[in-house]
Amino acid sequence: MQKRLETLLNSPVSYVAYNAALLLNSETGSSLKRRMEHDARVLALIAELQDWPGPQISSHKSAHQFFHKLAFLADIGIDTQTEGIQEIAHKILSIVDKDQIPCLYAIVHHAAGDSGSLERAWALCDAPTTLYALTKMGIKDERIDAAVSKLAEKIEAFGYGCHVSASLGNWRGPGKKDEPCPYATLIMLKLLNLYPDRFNEGITICCDSLLNVWEHSQTKHPYMFYMGTDFRKLKVPYIWYDIMHVVEVLSQAEKYQDDRRLNEMYEIIKKKETEHGFIPESVYMPWKEWDFGQKKTVSDWLTLCILKIERRLTPVLT
Repeated sequence: MQKRLETLLNSPVSYVAYNAALLLNSETGSSLKRRMEHDARVLALIAELQDWPGPQISSHKSAHQFFHKLAFLADIGIDTQTEGIQEIAHKILSIVDKDQIPCLYAIVHHAAGDSGSLERAWALCDAPTTLYALTKMGIKDERIDAAVSKLAEKIEAFGYGCHVSASLGNWRGPGKKDEPCPYATLIMLKLLNLYPDRFNEGITICCDSLLNVWEHSQTKHPYMFYMGTDFRKLKVPYIWYDIMHVVEVLSQAEKYQDDRRLNEMYEIIKKKETEHGFIPESVYMPWKEWDFGQKKTVSDWLTLCILKIERRLTPVLT
């Protein structure tokens, strides 16, 4: 693993080289971060997000959504020291509900025949990702703490179901009230992982829930989430419910790193390794200009993401 990381330290892909430096504790980290911050693609994303909240929600799976792009910037190491990030955070935190939960704008229909009005709203399939990104970027604000606590309270014995802001009324997804929404549970776990001491019980419930869904994936498909062929394709960035996203998030919970079910998923990923790294098997078209936005050659970013997972799991795999 060390040798592969050293190779990625010299990657022409700026965000790969910087993150390899972090993993290696390389003294080149500061200069590589500056290089990443001046990458034209990174600059374009930061400039685009100045127009927060971005496109009206049509699908939470859409890679065009600003909260997914913000989370990617957080994942590559963009933070409060990067020009333009504080301005984005200010805009996000200026659009919140009474519980300080970040909102987007959605057309809300209040009655039959109502043409609908544009109102602030959030769902458990967007707000956790926004809060995750802000927290990981190092944004400090009481409103973030309040919002995280409010969302965390919505946990049930099986994980997280479908929850939305009051402005969306009684809307809920295609699942039963006594079963988890795998995606909501996944991104809530991703958020709670940033507060391991504060939400240890919630992290345990979420991990058990997701691993149970995997164990019974042949017979149970809560909220119509399947874990078949498409789920198992290697794909980044972390946007929807797929094997890379699930293993990335679960592998951060230390007490589950030796769980048989987690390692079953990891082995599916590992078996797809080529001599020079990992090749994406599925892509999001809005990201086609990035090194992981193609399916023909090795992606340094995908390879680094898997090495980070391997590094967490190596002690229990060897």
